[in-house]
Amino acid sequence: MINKLKTQQLLKSLLILASTSHTRKSLLTKAGVVFEAMSPTINEAKLQTQLKDQNLTSMAQHLADAKAISISVLHPQTFIIGADQTLVCDNVIYHKPTSQIVAKQQLQKLKSKTHQLNSALSCALNGEVIWQFQDQAELSMRSFTDEFLKNYLDRAGDDILSSVGAYKLEGLGIQLFEEIKGDYFTILGFPLPALMKFLRTRGLLPS
Repeated sequence: MINKLKTQQLLKSLLILASTSHTRKSLLTKAGVVFEAMSPTINEAKLQTQLKDQNLTSMAQHLADAKAISISVLHPQTFIIGADQTLVCDNVIYHKPTSQIVAKQQLQKLKSKTHQLNSALSCALNGEVIWQFQDQAELSMRSFTDEFLKNYLDRAGDDILSSVGAYKLEGLGIQLFEEIKGDYFTILGFPLPALMKFLRTRGLLPS
C-alpha cells in the first residue's frame, strides 16, 4: 500500500492539468490518470482579443499553448496539459455566455445552422510546447420553437454558462441537434484518446 501511494504521488507530481474545468478533470479521473489541476495564469479574454486576426480554427491551439506554458514556467520539470475549445459559426467565434440572456441570444443565432467546434490540446515542459493536437467536429442545430428554447434554458440553468456553445451534449443539450459529426471527446472539448496516446509515449500511463 505504501509503495502504491508513493507511486501515485510521484505520478501526480509529473502531470498538471492547466484547467479547473469539471468536465476535463472528471474525464481524466475516470480514465485512471493521476494528476493535479491548476488554473492557468492568463487573461483569456485579453488573449482572445490579441488573437482575433488569427485563423479561426487555430485560435483554440494558441489558447491551449498559452495555458500550458503559463503553468510550465512555474513548474518547469512537470508535464503541463493545456486545453481549449472554440465555436465557429458563419465565420464568427462564440465564447462562453456570461448570462442566461446571452445564452438565449447565442442559441437563437446557432438555430438551424451548422457550427464547428475546434478542440485543442497542448503539453508544455520546461516552459516550451512539446506536443500539440487539434480536432474538429460539426454540429447541426435543429429548428426549435421559442417555447422549447425557454423550457431548455429553464431546465438547464446556469450550468450551460460553462460551455462555449451554451449546451452540454451529455445532458439536455442533445435535444438541440439533428446531426452531429465528430469525435465525442472532441465535442466535449477534450480529445481524450489522443492525450492517452501521448501520455503513454512519455511513460505517464502504462503501455
